[in-house]
Amino acid sequence: MKDIQQPSSYLVPMVVENTGRGERAFDIYSRLLKERIVFIGTPIDDQVANLVVAQLLFLQSEDPEKEVALYINSPGGQVTAGLAIYDTMQYVRPPVSTICIGMAYSMAAVLLAGGAAGKRFALPHANILIHQPWGGMQGQASDIQIHAKEILRTREQLNQILARHTGQKIEKVSQDTERDYFLTSEAAKEYGLIDDIILTPTKFGEKDKEKEREKEKEKEKVTAG
Repeated sequence: MKDIQQPSSYLVPMVVENTGRGERAFDIYSRLLKERIVFIGTPIDDQVANLVVAQLLFLQSEDPEKEVALYINSPGGQVTAGLAIYDTMQYVRPPVSTICIGMAYSMAAVLLAGGAAGKRFALPHANILIHQPWGGMQGQASDIQIHAKEILRTREQLNQILARHTGQKIEKVSQDTERDYFLTSEAAKEYGLIDDIILTPTKFGEKDKEKEREKEKEKEKVTAG
């Protein structure tokens, strides 16, 4: 998957909250992290991967059972960086829900598909792209041959991941990723890359709140008994 240039600088909004100790300012991503929301809105490189991995590990330490929401609007990026995020998603105990807003291209589509079963979503006008890894090696013939073998190995690895999460046969995934394969939200659902399309606003963490309310009711019953 080819390299994509990141913007050198961009404005990060700040959120100001009033607390008992006065006002406290958060950058928008830190504020989302408090709600167990992680956002990938840039090309995926090593720096982005390290930040996402660190956030997932932190949220696991905060609560190893409570769901994490990973929002994705990314054109993809480095395979190794993306696989670091993917492996961490599978490693951490909290279920990681994935939501595509805008686009999930290339490596970002693998992350979208790698969310917890039944918790992979896309908005109605999101677009998804799957394809084979990009290669641009130059140099001696022997070096090019070595890198070509590595690209083929990586391609097989990614196809196996997509086949496992979509339920498609490896032969179909291999054929579909020969060239750029674009999918709408509806097509991605049919393919198995996502589980559902979000048509109405969802209340993230509502199930967790329901469980907490049920626990409180059980405590009240025990106390009353």
